[in-house]
Amino acid sequence: MQLRYVFTELGQGLRRNLTMHVAVVLTLFVSLTLVGLGLLLNSQTDKAEQYFGTQLTVKVLMCNGALNEGNGCAGPVSDAERTNILEAIEASPVTDSWEEETQQEAFDNAREVLGDAFRVSSPNAMHSAIWVTLTDARKHETLISSVQTLPGVFGIVTAKEVLDPLYGVIDTLKIGSIAIGGFLVLAALLLVANTIRLAAFARRREISIMRLVGASRLYISLPFLLEALVTALAGVALAAGALGAFWWFGIHERVAERLRFMPWVDAGDLGSAIAWIAILGPALTVIPTLVLTRKYLKV
Repeated sequence: MQLRYVFTELGQGLRRNLTMHVAVVLTLFVSLTLVGLGLLLNSQTDKAEQYFGTQLTVKVLMCNGALNEGNGCAGPVSDAERTNILEAIEASPVTDSWEEETQQEAFDNAREVLGDAFRVSSPNAMHSAIWVTLTDARKHETLISSVQTLPGVFGIVTAKEVLDPLYGVIDTLKIGSIAIGGFLVLAALLLVANTIRLAAFARRREISIMRLVGASRLYISLPFLLEALVTALAGVALAAGALGAFWWFGIHERVAERLRFMPWVDAGDLGSAIAWIAILGPALTVIPTLVLTRKYLKV
């Protein structure tokens, strides 16, 4: 009988304040989705840093003789110039090992990584290169200073130059999504407070009678707690579905299949993000409900 009353009150409460509950669910959905995206982006940043942090390389690009090549190139790199460049690389105290990449290899590697986005039509447009693995990536300037002015060198690319813009974009998206999600979490808390206040006002007579007959605090608060839990579960379910769709269609099917030069967030990272929002969602509704019922119900 008591459980029947609790669930009856739950159903009536959900119907009575339907629009407020829908507003809470939608706000939780958007805020938890943004927080989940922030967690996924954080995992992506960690994966990129771990992967590229082990790639202590400097890429020395050779002149390929293309028209308007610039950078001091008078034509394609000669054998004598290549020998001088290799000697300077081997003489550098921060060089661990090196490996040459021909124009054809550079063309094939770029086409494999970029897929349909690769627009170069001929290997002759690519630069042959020497990939140098360093003993200490923090001292890459030592190698650069001894090589970049040599004849036949078109330019030098370091992992830092390539990755810093990538890390900057990911960090901006991560901070932005978590910040916006935080504002929406605050909005969800305010909506929960208004919902509890309206529900308590609508049931003030029933609550007074229950207090008079000696009902416990938990028994009077239970319908409100269940309402909060139902809205939280609905918001978490929608957010989890949105995150899953984003990961599957946006990352797994598109980005990860086409851009294979680095690891991308996987199903494990997605599961971790969903687990965090599954904890955060009920906490955002149940905990405020426990606090506010003591104020508005005066039990």
